[in-house]
Amino acid sequence: MKIAHITLALTAALLVSACDGEKTDKTVDRGFDSKHLSQLKAGIWVDPNGCDHWIIDDGIEGYLSQRLDKYGKPVCSGVAPPNTAVGPYNQGSPVSDPI
Repeated sequence: MKIAHITLALTAALLVSACDGEKTDKTVDRGFDSKHLSQLKAGIWVDPNGCDHWIIDDGIEGYLSQRLDKYGKPVCSGVAPPNTAVGPYNQGSPVSDPI
């Protein structure tokens, strides 16, 4: 029984030690057409409540962030009907989206 506890403790220690991996810059798109996210073109997706979200689709990955005003409140501009995306959100990369 003591060997089982020691084995379990060592296994748990090894698993937890793997959590301290390399930190990566989340503002950079990874892949064969990698570039800084500020170089991609964003559009606006309007959620079911009528509020805006920034949306970027580079063909393989997609990015979404709620659009906020300077006070941190959601922007609900009415730029489009709910559940609609507008703008050049899928034109920031030469990779085509198969969907």
